[in-house]
Amino acid sequence: MAHFAKLDENNVVLEIHSVANDELIQDGVESESKGIEFLVNWSGGYPLWKQTSYNKRFRKNYAGIGYTYDPIRDAFIPPQPFPSWLLNEDTCLWNAPVPMPTDGQFYQWDEATTSWVVIDAS
Repeated sequence: MAHFAKLDENNVVLEIHSVANDELIQDGVESESKGIEFLVNWSGGYPLWKQTSYNKRFRKNYAGIGYTYDPIRDAFIPPQPFPSWLLNEDTCLWNAPVPMPTDGQFYQWDEATTSWVVIDAS
C-alpha cells in the first residue's frame, strides 16, 4: 500500500490517501507518477498529489494534515509549533532554540521566555 498527500495550491497537505501497490506498477517498477495518475482519475481531476512514506524512505517525513510540501527540499515539513523554533535542515523538523533538559522531569515550552518550564506532575 502506498500513501499520497493531497495538496492545496500552497502545497499544504489536505488529506492522505492509500493506493494499492498494483496501481503503481509500471514496467515492473513502482512509479509515483502512476499513483498520481490513478488519484487524478479517482478524484475527478484533482491534480496536486505527492507520495509520502511511513518509513521516511523519501521526503524526510510522513505527510500529515497541515504539513507543507517543500519542493526545494523535496520534503514534508510539519507546522512550526512556535515562532522561535528553528527548522533542522537535515530532518525538516522544528527544534527549540534551547534543548529540552534531560534530567527526568517533564517540561513544556514557554514561548514568552523562550525556555523550558517544569510541569508540576502532582
